[in-house]
Amino acid sequence: MRFHFITVGEPKLEYAKQGWDEYHQRLSRYHKVKTTRLKDKADPTQEVLKAAGNAYLMPLDPRGKHLTSEELSAHIDQVGLSGHGEIAFVIGGPDGHSDELRKQAHFLWSMSKLTFPHDLAMVVMLEALYRASTISKGEPYHR
Repeated sequence: MRFHFITVGEPKLEYAKQGWDEYHQRLSRYHKVKTTRLKDKADPTQEVLKAAGNAYLMPLDPRGKHLTSEELSAHIDQVGLSGHGEIAFVIGGPDGHSDELRKQAHFLWSMSKLTFPHDLAMVVMLEALYRASTISKGEPYHR
């Protein structure tokens, strides 16, 4: 399975850069990983859709579904079994995602009812995906 991370903006704080690099590297043991960083602008919807291409589109959005680590792991496994070879995880800018992007998404994922700073959301997303990957492989990280 390929993971494509599409972010509007990039981590600016040092802890977030380090966290991104750490979990991005860890994830590369389980998946092919790619990152596309888009400039923050009023509505990056078309750029996000172009970057995602035919991938399974899974933006992070507060309107989305909350998943446990085990449910996220199972969801990713199911996406792979359904014939999608790539999942595009999208973190929007300060204004979130447009209605158009949400309508075109295959699945809206909400990590929490809380609002996270952009930098922290990037790191939490990667850690959650790493944890889900270890669950899929039956490894002990999640315990």
